[in-house]
Order: sequence, then C-alpha cells, then structure tokens
Amino acid sequence: MSAIHLDSAVLAALQDVMGDEYPLLLDTYLADSEERLRLLRQALHEADAQSLRLAAHSFKGSCSNMGAPMLTALCKQLEEVGRRESLAEAPELIERIEREFAIVRILFKAERQRYRR
Repeated sequence: MSAIHLDSAVLAALQDVMGDEYPLLLDTYLADSEERLRLLRQALHEADAQSLRLAAHSFKGSCSNMGAPMLTALCKQLEEVGRRESLAEAPELIERIEREFAIVRILFKAERQRYRR
C-alpha cells in the first residue's frame, strides 16, 4: 500500500475498532465518496461556492477519517477555494481530487479483497 495515498496506521486503527465490520466500512466509504464527488461536480456546474465549500469540507473529513492524506489535502484546498469564492480554480482541483480518488479506490478495493471469505 502506498503511504503517500493511504496511512497504514489509520487503517490498522480502523481495523482494530471495526473488527468484522471493517470491510463494510471500506465499502461504505467508497460508495459515499462517489456521491461526494458528484456533489462537488454539481456545485461547480451550478457555480455555487457555498455548496462547493460544504461538499469539499465533508469529503475532507471522511478522507481524513479513512487515512487518505493526499485526498484530504486536496479537499482542504478545494474547501478554501469555495470559501474564497474563486471558482476558476475549482475545475483543476476537482480533476486532481478525482484522479487521487481513483488511486485510493484501487488501493481500498485491494484492501477489501484481503477480507473476502
């Protein structure tokens, strides 16, 4: 697992806390993240800086909780773009978030495969 994309210490702590529910947590995060990405794109399409800020903030929190530091940092940048209402910067950041999430998705799916019974 690539440390730049996922924090193995956070994942280990989640495994300890969640026990047998850990695979469900991974599945839930992946599904939830797809919806969060949709909300980011929608807020950009509607040029709604407040909705963009809120969606980025929410996604940042879930990424942080799941140990995805690069994705967390990108969401934090996007949250600040929304706060400043400088939407011209948002398309590139959303694209970077989508690319990073694609990597995180692959890593979490591989992590999920370790728990197939």
